[in-house]
Amino acid sequence: MKIISLFRNERSLVEKARSGNREAQHALYESMAPTMLAVCRRYIPDLHYAEDVMIEGFVKVFQRLESYRFEGSFEGWVRRIMVRQAIDFLRKKQFVVFEEEIPEPVTIQWQSSDFLEVEEIEKMIDSLPEGYRTVFVLYAVEGYKHSEIADMLDISESTSKSQLYKARKLLQEYLAKNKNLHYGTR
Repeated sequence: MKIISLFRNERSLVEKARSGNREAQHALYESMAPTMLAVCRRYIPDLHYAEDVMIEGFVKVFQRLESYRFEGSFEGWVRRIMVRQAIDFLRKKQFVVFEEEIPEPVTIQWQSSDFLEVEEIEKMIDSLPEGYRTVFVLYAVEGYKHSEIADMLDISESTSKSQLYKARKLLQEYLAKNKNLHYGTR
């Protein structure tokens, strides 16, 4: 009878992956892929592109594994690589931060409760213009400061703050519209 280890020591797994052990690399990938896909998906609404970015990110993770110093969490280190990979993807497709045209609010089918489901919130965030969405996710979800966002996106801090303000305002409009639809006032 084969006994399956329920707890893997992350440090030893990373060290084995560093030495080129394919099973350890596969185990790291399998354990982190769902979370890292969610990270990429926050920046890139199209699942196929997000998967491509995640895979490219893991290639960089394994190429740079020697540089991981076991300071802080390994997941946080991998997450930073994924965020940078997603931003690089947006830059390559000539991502523009300045958005003047405001899209029509999305309509979400609310559940019977007053609470939004995660998928409903994700749809609202996905519907934001790319610049708004990117700054919003970097700030509100990932916890970056405006100075860090400005450096990453090669924009000014005031542009980052402006994009965040506009993203929040647009999300509030989406929520208000959908709440009114939910309660039958429109």
